[in-house]
Amino acid sequence: MTSNKNFDVTIVGGGMITAMQILPSLYHIQRLGKIGKITICGRSVSPLIKLRNDQNLKKAFPESSFTCYPDIEREPADKKFPGLYKDVISKMEPRNIVVIALPDQTHYEAVVQALNNDQHVICVKPLTLKYMQTREIEKLAYEKGLFVGVEYHKRFDDRVGIARMKYRDGDLGEFRMGYATLIEPWYYRDSNFPQWCTAENSDMFTYIGCHYIDQVHLITGLLPVRISVYGTLEKYPNGNEGYLWTNARVIWENGASLSILNGMGYPNAAPGGNSQGLWMFTQGEQDGGLLCHDDQYRGLKHSYIAKGVEPGASYYNEPSPDYFKLVDRGGEGLTPIGYGYRSIEALVEAVHRVEDNVQGLSNPESLAHRQVAIKAIDSEALLATPANSSFNELVIEAGRLSLLNEGREVEIKYGETAGVMFKKY
Repeated sequence: MTSNKNFDVTIVGGGMITAMQILPSLYHIQRLGKIGKITICGRSVSPLIKLRNDQNLKKAFPESSFTCYPDIEREPADKKFPGLYKDVISKMEPRNIVVIALPDQTHYEAVVQALNNDQHVICVKPLTLKYMQTREIEKLAYEKGLFVGVEYHKRFDDRVGIARMKYRDGDLGEFRMGYATLIEPWYYRDSNFPQWCTAENSDMFTYIGCHYIDQVHLITGLLPVRISVYGTLEKYPNGNEGYLWTNARVIWENGASLSILNGMGYPNAAPGGNSQGLWMFTQGEQDGGLLCHDDQYRGLKHSYIAKGVEPGASYYNEPSPDYFKLVDRGGEGLTPIGYGYRSIEALVEAVHRVEDNVQGLSNPESLAHRQVAIKAIDSEALLATPANSSFNELVIEAGRLSLLNEGREVEIKYGETAGVMFKKY
């Protein structure tokens, strides 16, 4: 009784991450016969028109398309539809897939909306900005037998998978000190970020520092227990204020410390797409250990005869094959490669896993079967779910509290009364 259902997918949000990773990944998964119709709902028609006209997507997936809401043929470019996604989701058949690709502070409402309409959910990181919201989502999803996965794509970087095995086999010793960095390009200041990544809503640590909290936990199994975040408040070109640079210090349960530097200032003229990496210093009984992921440099060097037109384009470039690229593997169009694609594929496969073997079962039997599958995925802890990754929301909640109080140190408490509080001295 294995399910061969081709789940219809609705993407809520038509911005950068949808164009760069989510839509091309789903187009390829659709090509493989694992999902059905794709719908994208935006706040206006502008990003949807841009997606429809994307020449890279047309070249890679010449036969693929998506349904637009709002209708790009009928609605003016300046009209906003902030709540349209609710109507679109409400009209979906039960137990399909909703992908949430919205600004950080809007995830919670959109995820709950999808679950209340009996949809499986894939959400870009972080799931929410509050721990109790994540726990609420966990409970609601389990009661309904619906999968919720958080798209922490660095979990599917092979470097992380190798490091996880080596660390947990004892080959690296115990984590003691480390630092991580991910600096996004300067041109982000002229993108959609100034509209939502503002001081009252989010910050650069919340937006991308969470990748490294999640990554260190996945490698070591350790939980963070204290955090201090300092940020600089600056104006975007449009006049909105945001924390465009952040520096966090995270203390883990074994006493280890990780410093995380994030920002929106990697030079447009620089050869890579950003600056990023993770360095962890460890120790054994007789010697020290080292884990170094210099993700900024992948060994590729190109010098082009003409500069591209996209933001940050340069003649000399050091492209990365690791996160997401479209390449010719034969057959029609192009094929996505990289951990960005593998992450989306694994999350869609998880929905299939939850829905496998439920045809012909009564509603109570089907629910029980789906709940068993959800618990199994939670316990494997390879995919991020509300049940196994809510420490991320505790860190984000603690980080925001620290950031808004000039870097004051905040403690994280786990267990039945989990929460965050200022450290007492």
